Amino acid sequence: MAAGSRSGTNSAAPPRSSVIAGADAVMTLRVQLERAAVGGVPSLREYTRHWGLDEKRMRLAGTDAPILHPGPTNEGVEITAELANGPRSLIGCQVENGVPIRMAVLALVTGAA
Repeated sequence: MAAGSRSGTNSAAPPRSSVIAGADAVMTLRVQLERAAVGGVPSLREYTRHWGLDEKRMRLAGTDAPILHPGPTNEGVEITAELANGPRSLIGCQVENGVPIRMAVLALVTGAA
């Protein structure tokens, strides 16, 4: 999970209180369960306990901090269903615009635009 602070610095770290506190935005990434990508963590339960985004952790972020995630979410693992579908979530927008944005960037860097 990455968090940007009000001081203008960015960091990537586990969602400990000091990292999320006051964040302008909070982004969590997808655990690729189909690839058994939880290496180094004993279980999904343990992953969720250490890195999962829930309401308690989000209360530490800035009051208007949006929630970002590339989708699809594994609700209950990296993020709760309530947060993923709540008013602060920009996940739907992020997923909807992901492919067109990547296409535009590729067109620009290849000179096709």
